Amino acid sequence: MENTDKLTVEQCSQHYNIATSFLFDLDDHGLIVLMREEQSTYLHYDQLPLLEKYMRLHFDLLINMEGLEAVSHLLERVQLLQTTIRRLGGEVPCY
Repeated sequence: MENTDKLTVEQCSQHYNIATSFLFDLDDHGLIVLMREEQSTYLHYDQLPLLEKYMRLHFDLLINMEGLEAVSHLLERVQLLQTTIRRLGGEVPCY
């Protein structure tokens, strides 16, 4: 039975027209999670929105891997702060 909730790195690379090294770099920097099974490496479908976000930041805005790490960290902090504000009953500004 074929598992359809993941793509091989090669399939993902072809679909998005990106180098496989970009996917491995994102994984090495902890920005996405690649799964290794047997002889292949896969990307789970739930990682695709993250991949697409990092692709836009990297290719459209020319942000390097270290910058992507910083942006990711800052966005996580903003989300944590917004959750805290909601929990405390305050209004969260929309940007």
